[in-house]
Amino acid sequence: MSQAKVPAWVNIALIPVLNILLAFLVSGLVILAIGENPIEAAGYLIYGAFGYDEGIGYTLYYATNLIFTGLAVSVAFKGGLFNIGGEGQAYIGGLGVGLICLSLDHTMPFYVIAPLAVIGAAVFGAAWGYIPAYLQARRGSHIVITTIMFNFIASSLMVYLIVNWLKEDGRMAPNSRTFEENAWLPYLHEIFSPLGIEIGDSPLNLAFVWALLCCVFVWGLIWHTRWGYQLRTLGTNPTAARYAGIDTAKVTIWAMLISGGLAGFVGLNEIMGVNHNLLLNFTAGYGFAGIAVSLMGRNHPIGIILAAVLFGALYQGGAELAFEIPTITPEIVVVIQGLVILFSGALEHMFKDRIEGFFIRRAVA
Repeated sequence: MSQAKVPAWVNIALIPVLNILLAFLVSGLVILAIGENPIEAAGYLIYGAFGYDEGIGYTLYYATNLIFTGLAVSVAFKGGLFNIGGEGQAYIGGLGVGLICLSLDHTMPFYVIAPLAVIGAAVFGAAWGYIPAYLQARRGSHIVITTIMFNFIASSLMVYLIVNWLKEDGRMAPNSRTFEENAWLPYLHEIFSPLGIEIGDSPLNLAFVWALLCCVFVWGLIWHTRWGYQLRTLGTNPTAARYAGIDTAKVTIWAMLISGGLAGFVGLNEIMGVNHNLLLNFTAGYGFAGIAVSLMGRNHPIGIILAAVLFGALYQGGAELAFEIPTITPEIVVVIQGLVILFSGALEHMFKDRIEGFFIRRAVA
């Protein structure tokens, strides 16, 4: 079967859409099984995600984190690396953001703190990705095993640092003190309001714009640079890459540095954009969800944006659904999210051969 005879849009758009529709069909059966109307539930979910300004803002806020982690997975995956350490890299990236804000918010203005926080998120996240990358490139340790381990190490390290060193005095909660307002990323509704544009109050902040700029950066880096060609060659055929003179160890390390830096930007959205202090568990599983976002988006920035918005809609719309129909508990919403991940990830090739065969037979006829 010749892949070249299959239109590109079949794999890029048709198959992912069919997988998502099948996931929603099975989700509808689950809702029906607990005695609720799937059509009504779908209406609440869509309305909660896109039916009003605040809902859209929350959807895009969730999508911002997923864009960062989806891009992180994508860059590594293009080099044949399955980086499932985005959770830990995002955690440590948030630590970098928090340290910058805590150190400078009393003395520096926003326009100084913001770029330093971006650098801090990238450097700390990249540093956490460097060690697994080095072990893979120089010692042959499998990247999946080491990145899993480093997720747990990052979690333990954050608990130790916040509880013993960074927690605000006189408080039981394991949080740092609140940053001064000059160390807050502005909310988009605050930016647009003076212009006469009302978009509703939500946590959506300037990190969303940065996420879109990161998509442009990744697109240019992977598809329009020499290094991106080397990365894609390594991911396609490591043996051919070595014979072509590509330093595969160096490309591997740089891929993980960039991947970790992108994941670290979750800290911008959560620490500097919303919570305004350093706290535990702010990553909330975004690093793992980013794997599904990247796979669903076919490791392309545009696809990642669309997949991130879909998952953001499931997060926000699922909360609305659980509120409006109490019998559909948050756990059922997690099941729906899991089904989307299942059919878009593990079962993404279920229809692939049949659909490709149909288009090939049609082309031959």
